Amino acid sequence: MANTKSAKKATRKIARRTEINKTRRSRMRSYLRMVEDAIAGGDKAKAQSALKAAEPEMMRAAQRGVIHKKTASRKVSRLTQQIGKLGQ
Repeated sequence: MANTKSAKKATRKIARRTEINKTRRSRMRSYLRMVEDAIAGGDKAKAQSALKAAEPEMMRAAQRGVIHKKTASRKVSRLTQQIGKLGQ
């Protein structure tokens, strides 16, 4: 348990940030799921529009430190590749 005033404040800040980061992570994953569902369904147009909505969410999460920037870029790249294969 925190004893000093600054440690108690730090605990409050961490709890607040954790809640915000959980929300951001959940939102990002929801957008990702939409893209993956569209890819699984084989609908290229729907998948492209879902990716167009998901990419800014992922980059925003990376910018805010929820996920690493390269992780976000890798996920976008792989999803783009999968969508590209749908037309073949």
